[in-house]
Amino acid sequence: MDTLIKKIEYYIPFRTCEYVLTLSLFSILVLTHTICQPPIFANDFIANKAVNTNTLIQMSEYVKEGVNPELKKEKFNKRINQKYRGLKVTTVADGIKHIRMVKYYNGKPVRINVVEVNKEVAQNYEVKPAIASVTLPNKRTVRTIAQKTNSVVAINGGFFKPQTGVPLGTLMINGKIYTGPIYDRVALGIFENGYDVGRVRLNAKIYGNNEIIKIDNINQPRMLSSYVLAYTRDWGKYAPTSPKYGVQLQIVGNKITAASANPLPIPENGYVLVGPKAQLGKLFGAKSVNLQMGTNPKWDNVKHIISGGPYLVKDNQIYIDMTAQKLQSIGGRNPRTAIGYTKDNDLILVAVDGREGSSIGLTLTELASFMKSLGCTNAINLDGGGSTVMYVNGQIVNHPYQPGGIALSNALVISKKYGS
Repeated sequence: MDTLIKKIEYYIPFRTCEYVLTLSLFSILVLTHTICQPPIFANDFIANKAVNTNTLIQMSEYVKEGVNPELKKEKFNKRINQKYRGLKVTTVADGIKHIRMVKYYNGKPVRINVVEVNKEVAQNYEVKPAIASVTLPNKRTVRTIAQKTNSVVAINGGFFKPQTGVPLGTLMINGKIYTGPIYDRVALGIFENGYDVGRVRLNAKIYGNNEIIKIDNINQPRMLSSYVLAYTRDWGKYAPTSPKYGVQLQIVGNKITAASANPLPIPENGYVLVGPKAQLGKLFGAKSVNLQMGTNPKWDNVKHIISGGPYLVKDNQIYIDMTAQKLQSIGGRNPRTAIGYTKDNDLILVAVDGREGSSIGLTLTELASFMKSLGCTNAINLDGGGSTVMYVNGQIVNHPYQPGGIALSNALVISKKYGS
């Protein structure tokens, strides 16, 4: 006779009813104190090869952890202590650990700070990007951004245009796209229950007058005169200058409310399109327009996106694609910032000091190897060099090339969820 033990959508087959232990979702007492020991099911292993020791142990742990979150915390702490045995490990909050270390490359020291966070344990905290100010063309230090967002941890984020502070790559916060991708560079997608990485493309079009016009980017500097760009109020009060033979369309809701060759004010509840008149002129006189915008890959339910590049680890293999992402200029041994995640869904933030005798920095290949050694199945490089800064519990814990770190456009922060 076959019996099924059911936990949500998980099923384990057993034979010989006398050995079956009933795990009921409705009995917290039973679930909390149930421990499956392999010898109990020894005969079942012989009778049914689909059942094995690891399956039973993993299932029992899954059930227990779902009822008793303290077990998840213990498991995370044990994992961290084993991985970083002999190193200084500090608890930032439940599920968030800070680790300091010095490694040697060719006999020379490299100072490294690591933060690991497990979202299931750190349930009251959220990992997300943050911008320097209310509009994009602004710069602030990581410390200032961290304090503004009441964050316990912060690191510098993606690349940005030094003159203006505009992020150069995809940036999404709480489902809202602030800036579009540059050169389809790789980005980290943050979901409610995990993470993903991928090279991001913008998939945006505007419909009107039976025409479909491609939107090449959002809130980014113009790279080609042929581009049609969209600017929201996150950019500022006015759209940038039109290209030669260009035009601007101010749109509120699904209506064109103004057209001009000169910079138009960006409405609070709308946007301005800037591009060649040969393209945008097709929308003149349209009774209504409809903008559709998303990303490719299509990350359903993605909450936040932060861009970097190049890849460091992809599908558990070291993979560095500098040329494809037009990042040839960031080679050599430098301060580095990286982010990745493990098979256990632990997010790992890394800041590497460099450009000084006490810490010589890492090459991208060395950084990729280091991220893989920490168990990252996927990892990407973020902005580095003078931008590399890590902030933990009110302090800058690394040694930035410029004391306190330079002003930059965005950061990745860990802060308490609203209402926690």
